[in-house]
Amino acid sequence: MAATDTQTKGRVRAPLAPWLKGTATTLLSICVTMLGLLFVTFIIGRVMPIDPVLAIVGERASQSTYDAVFLELGLDKPLLVQFGYYIWDVLHGDFGDSLLNARPVSEDIARVFPATMELATLGVLVGIFLGVPLGVIAAVRRGSWIDQIARVVALVGYSMPIFWLGLMGLLVFYGILGWVGGPGRLDIFYEDIVPARTGMILIDAALARDWDVFRNAFSHIVLPASLLGYYSLAYISRMTRSFMLEQLSSEYVTTARVKGLSERQVIWGHAFKNIRVQLITVIALSYANLLEGSVLTEIIFSWPGIGSYITTALLSADMNAVLGGTVVVGLIFICLNIFSDLLYRVFDPRSK
Repeated sequence: MAATDTQTKGRVRAPLAPWLKGTATTLLSICVTMLGLLFVTFIIGRVMPIDPVLAIVGERASQSTYDAVFLELGLDKPLLVQFGYYIWDVLHGDFGDSLLNARPVSEDIARVFPATMELATLGVLVGIFLGVPLGVIAAVRRGSWIDQIARVVALVGYSMPIFWLGLMGLLVFYGILGWVGGPGRLDIFYEDIVPARTGMILIDAALARDWDVFRNAFSHIVLPASLLGYYSLAYISRMTRSFMLEQLSSEYVTTARVKGLSERQVIWGHAFKNIRVQLITVIALSYANLLEGSVLTEIIFSWPGIGSYITTALLSADMNAVLGGTVVVGLIFICLNIFSDLLYRVFDPRSK
C-alpha cells in the first residue's frame, strides 16, 4: 500500500516539475529584463546633457536654491544608491512630477495611454482581419495575380513613409472629400460629454449610449487607425504567406489531399492550424510596435497618446516624463511577450 502511494505521488509530481521549472524560469527572465530596462532608463537620465536641477529651478535661481534642490533629488549620493531609490520609486508607480504641468507623471501616462491603446488596437485588428486571409490566399494562389498584389501591398507598406501617407490621407479624405474627421479625437462640440470610464472614447460613448459622440469619435479615428492597420497588414500578410508556403509544401498536406479532403479542410483545418503558434508571435510584435511606434501618426493627427506625450516631453527637456513613458513602453513589450508565451502553451502542448 505504501509503495502504491509513493508511485501515485511520483506520478503527480512528474507533470508538475516541468511546469514549476518553466514558471520559475519565466519569472526570473521577467525580473532580469525589468532590471535591465530600469538600469538603461536610469543611465539615460544621467547621461543626457540636461541638468535636472536647472530644469526645475530655472537658470536665474540662486546657488542656495540650486543646492537645496540638488540635495532633495538625492543627486549627491552615489549612483548605486540613486539607482536603488529609482527602482523603489518605479515599483511604487512613482515616476516623479512633470516639469511642464507639475503633475505626477504616472497620472499623465494613465490619462494619455488609453488613446494610444485605442488607436493601436483598431490598427492591429485591421491588420489581423485583412492581413491573415490575404497572406493565406496569396500562399494558396502562389504566382497568381492575387499573390502579386499581396506582395506589392506588403512592399509598399514597408517602403512608404508613414508621415507622407498620413498627410496625403488628411489632404484627400478630410480636406478634399470630407469623408473623415480631422486631427484630434473629437470635435470641440463633443468633448467632455460622455464620462471617461476607460479613457477610450469609442467604448465610453458606447457605454453611455451616446451614438452621436461615438460616430464623431469613429470619424476621427478611422483614418489614423487604417494607416496603422495598413502597416500591420503588410507585416502580418507577408509572414502569413511565408508560414503557409512552408506548410503547403509539407508531406502531410499532400497526404491529406490524397485522402480526399476538401481544399478548405486542407488549408484551414491542417496547414493554417499549424501556423497559429507562429502567428501569435507575429501579431504580438505587431501590436507592440503599434503601441510604441505610433509617434509620427499621433503627431500628424494631433492624437493625444503616449507617443506625442513622450515627444513633447523630450522637446521640453522633461526627463521625468520621458523616462516614465519609456519604462511603460518597455513594460508593454514584456507583458505582450508573456502573453504570447502563455498562448504558446495553450495552442502548442509541446511547449509546456
